[in-house]
Amino acid sequence: DLSANRPAGGGFIICGQDLILDILSNLLRLHGVMALRAYIGSYDSLVSLYHDRVNVATAHLWDSSTDDYNVPHVRTLLPGIRCTIVNITYRTQGFYVARGNPKGIGSWSDFVREDIRMINREKGAGSRVLLDENLKLLGLYGSRIAGYEDENQSHLAVASAVGRGDADVAVGTEKIARLVEDIDFIPIQRERYDLVVKTEHINRPEVRTMLEILWSEKFKNEFRNIGGYDLSHIGRVMHET
Repeated sequence: DLSANRPAGGGFIICGQDLILDILSNLLRLHGVMALRAYIGSYDSLVSLYHDRVNVATAHLWDSSTDDYNVPHVRTLLPGIRCTIVNITYRTQGFYVARGNPKGIGSWSDFVREDIRMINREKGAGSRVLLDENLKLLGLYGSRIAGYEDENQSHLAVASAVGRGDADVAVGTEKIARLVEDIDFIPIQRERYDLVVKTEHINRPEVRTMLEILWSEKFKNEFRNIGGYDLSHIGRVMHET
């Protein structure tokens, strides 16, 4: 049991898959915090925080009814638990398509075309939730989309599948598109990527160290020459539930 109530010597576990968390974890270790990573998606990240299996969750879960990120999902998945939601970055979500976009894919409604095959992220991933919320708004079911059941657990894997021609489209972040040959990126939506901690734990030394790293110019400088990140609100408390 990876309990959040165990002492710092048992590890400080941060959920999420983005490169920004790798650098954050490395800096935490340099400050004496035994930072560990759990590479799971947003939904499962919040569930793990609820069950005290991790110390920090990360999420980029859009809610179509409020047009807000993360706050509605934190309230739902951690009922009765006071949480503090801290921004780490903004990213752009969109479509990975073959170079030149030969099939002219430009909107969510294109996913149900008979000549389109997608590759999907796993249930609970932020990109999967974004897809499903938009399909719901259009009154469409995933079962109508070729490849909807074909799941993979990383942005890089689905982008590479499109680059190889195994799929026509996938949903993911702009930054990954720059790492994969033979694909283009169609920007669709700016998303907010947040850290979530239980408010009861906000003054623990490990959490304070993490926040101080986020506020530091040294951390921001790590990303000056890496595209795909907007750090304008990094370390800002976006909401307290």
